[in-house]
Amino acid sequence: MAEQTGYRIFETPLGTCGIAWKEFGNSRTPPVVTAFQLPESTVKLTESRIAEKSSAIKARITPPLIEQIITKVKLHLDGKAQDFSNVLVDTEGIGPFARQVYNVCRTIPAGKTMTYGELARAMKRPAASRAVGQALGRSPIPLIIPCHRVLASGNKAGGFSAQGGVATKLKMLKIEGVLMGTPATIKSIKYLKRAAALLKKKDPRLARCLSKPIEFRLRPEHLPYETLIEAVVHQQLSPKAASTILGRVTDLYPGGRIPAPAELLKTADDRLRSAGLSRSKTKALKDIAAKALDGTVPSSKEIVSLGNEEIIKRLTSIYGVGQWTVEMMLIFNLGRADVLPAGDFALRKSVGGIYKMKGVPTPKQVSTLGEAWRPHRTVASLYLWNFLKS
Repeated sequence: MAEQTGYRIFETPLGTCGIAWKEFGNSRTPPVVTAFQLPESTVKLTESRIAEKSSAIKARITPPLIEQIITKVKLHLDGKAQDFSNVLVDTEGIGPFARQVYNVCRTIPAGKTMTYGELARAMKRPAASRAVGQALGRSPIPLIIPCHRVLASGNKAGGFSAQGGVATKLKMLKIEGVLMGTPATIKSIKYLKRAAALLKKKDPRLARCLSKPIEFRLRPEHLPYETLIEAVVHQQLSPKAASTILGRVTDLYPGGRIPAPAELLKTADDRLRSAGLSRSKTKALKDIAAKALDGTVPSSKEIVSLGNEEIIKRLTSIYGVGQWTVEMMLIFNLGRADVLPAGDFALRKSVGGIYKMKGVPTPKQVSTLGEAWRPHRTVASLYLWNFLKS
């Protein structure tokens, strides 16, 4: 039996969408999606677009598998995230580069994003970020191929070819829980108190620690590069010993300051070792300097617009810099409001006491509990640390 094509339009919380498919005339081969249409300005225009994209006719009967996909689309656009990565899509006529772009794009789960550059690197084509953006702009199957989850450099929204452009992209991301713009920060003690009141409603078990007075002071005067240098020097040392060694390192340079990246790279390892740094810390400081020069370490201006996940991913690629170190920077230098350092032993110990658990919970257990604290996980962490001190 010959191939059969069809399309259908249907209502969703976002507006009227369209879907087109191809059947192969036998029960062993399921239908594949050939096109998807996000809402246009009118229902008539939406139908016209899906018909034009698919070169199909309006179907009288929708295959059961396509009905299931339609149901999932409706649920997803109503805020109940669905996984479309296993939906069969038609790749006939799509070149190998675009096919690879779409395959990687489909691995991005709802609620997560990736930049054009990151997607290009995942393809092992780091210089192809512009071509990646162009391929995504031509995708005939948006949402199912989630091109809306791919952002421009600096986690900016970038372009979007659907009706409404970037506004539609932002709506789709918001439905999935991704809020664009400058990440939320803790600005005052009043903010802490308001967030604590919300946390108490979300998770009444936190009430024991949320009622205790708390202080919080940001240290925004440090640049990301300098903060990482200081953090690595302090690793596994008492504050006094770390301050002594850092002082010896800075005394190697005019004005007793942390050296610029290029200066640090020119400094002989033996000279840094003579100041009290271990071989491992010397290597880490040199890698921080190299990564500052190549842009991996963001500037103080750039970092404020980057999402937490991107900052963690970039900085933990540096030798000697772990996730905990970056999480402390996010909390105490940037004041990010939704960070949960689930691997921190003191935090885990406090959670165990608050929740009356046997022993210290694992990072995974803390992360699971912390889902209820979004978007104020930093505030919960601060109160939990404070409770352990009291």
